[in-house]
Amino acid sequence: MASKIDITFSKSHRVTGGVAVLLKTVEADVPSGAVEADPAGVYARAAKVAKFTGKSMSTLDIVAPHGSEADRIVVVGLGKADALTGHDWLKAGGKATGLLKGSDKATVFLDVDGLAISPKAAADFALGMLLRAYKFDSYKTKKKKNDNNGDDDAASDDKDVKVTIVTTDAAAAKKAFADAEAIAEGVILARNLVNEPANVLGPEEFAETAKKLEALGVEVEILGEKDMKKLGMGALLGVAQGSVRPPRLVVMQWKGGKAKDKPIAFVGKGVVFDTGGISIKPAAGMEDMKGDMGGAAAVTGLMHTLAARKAKANVVGIIGLVENMPDGNAQRPGDIVTSMSGQTIEVINTDAEGRLVLADALWYCNDRFKPEFMVNLATLTGAVLVALGNLHAGLFSNDDALSERLLAAGLATNERLWRLPMGKDYDKMIDSKFADMRNSSGRHAGSITAAQFLKRFVKDTPWAHLDIAGTAMASPSDEINQSWGSGFGVRLLDELVRANYEA
Repeated sequence: MASKIDITFSKSHRVTGGVAVLLKTVEADVPSGAVEADPAGVYARAAKVAKFTGKSMSTLDIVAPHGSEADRIVVVGLGKADALTGHDWLKAGGKATGLLKGSDKATVFLDVDGLAISPKAAADFALGMLLRAYKFDSYKTKKKKNDNNGDDDAASDDKDVKVTIVTTDAAAAKKAFADAEAIAEGVILARNLVNEPANVLGPEEFAETAKKLEALGVEVEILGEKDMKKLGMGALLGVAQGSVRPPRLVVMQWKGGKAKDKPIAFVGKGVVFDTGGISIKPAAGMEDMKGDMGGAAAVTGLMHTLAARKAKANVVGIIGLVENMPDGNAQRPGDIVTSMSGQTIEVINTDAEGRLVLADALWYCNDRFKPEFMVNLATLTGAVLVALGNLHAGLFSNDDALSERLLAAGLATNERLWRLPMGKDYDKMIDSKFADMRNSSGRHAGSITAAQFLKRFVKDTPWAHLDIAGTAMASPSDEINQSWGSGFGVRLLDELVRANYEA
């Protein structure tokens, strides 16, 4: 599904063909690696003609440079040295991949004069390269040159690219890259799951994909319909009853911490396709609802990353997998279902189904594992797009400390969150005349009332709800992602675990 980029690190490397990638800050007189890659000094003239100064993410492409062993020299601007962040290194790596244009080898000179390159920065650059190389074209029988889901300047022809990153502390960079590679694998797994068509990826197929994590040491249980009936998961099962494809609840455990430590838990909404049920959605754009399992995809990708990098934490991942269809057996508006918690729910709108799935998954997680905290992810409401667009995910929480840690992780990874309010007055909006609550209160404050609904299934456990409807799919293309499915949440939550919860 993607060109394979094989990355190695070296203290020095002679350029013998391929692309030489150089980096330049605004302050540096010449880019990194100028002596090795550009002995004739072609860069100076080319930069003057192109008015290239090294502005952040600007590029200069020199074809068949005189006196150089390289076929091409590309220079990526880093901007001001003192303003560089970890995400800038990630973007620079992605930008570099986008300039390879089908070459089968590249040499990246990372060390810029006057700039200290940490092993983490080197690993971030390499991670950016891997993430940008991703493309989903499994179902294309005719592939255009440089076709990367619309990205015309990306690596082409599915060529494997051998990349040598030259940096002073190559050994430390290689060590740091091991974790970055695990992150890339988790993000790519999440992207693949979101991009797969729903006729290929149903609840059973999704569950089997998660089962493969056992190869990394993750303990995986798959609960079927009978298991969930015994547990009383009437809310989740009500959503699934209109589909011929049976639901699944997948429980993943990574036990990398001390045996006595309470686990931390992540719960994902996995509606593999959402028609809206009897409250059917408009036809226009309904094809995007194959991505309504972006929360479950992120949790699965996260569990892969944590296991692959041997995270020193006890982590539970739970995903509720259903398909929401308008069959003759589908639940109706006005139906009342009983959740695993014993609380009853009046179904006002069958298109407000994700919260029903999460209600039982959250209660099950809390009741069985008694975690230190729970974070759920869901492509839950269109209302969050109205509020935040597709640049931030909505954050709702009953715990300030957990919220601050999530916000910090979002800033560190650029998978940004914005905290929205909750409160008793909003809670009143989902009261029902006939049951303990209703699943929808209409358009006003739609994202908030959805969060208020979920809060009724977490008791006093610290909890956060991330509404990723605007960020998990169809989010803007950027230096590290040209795919419809973004894999949003994997890097964010890996950073949350790494920074706060590992022994």
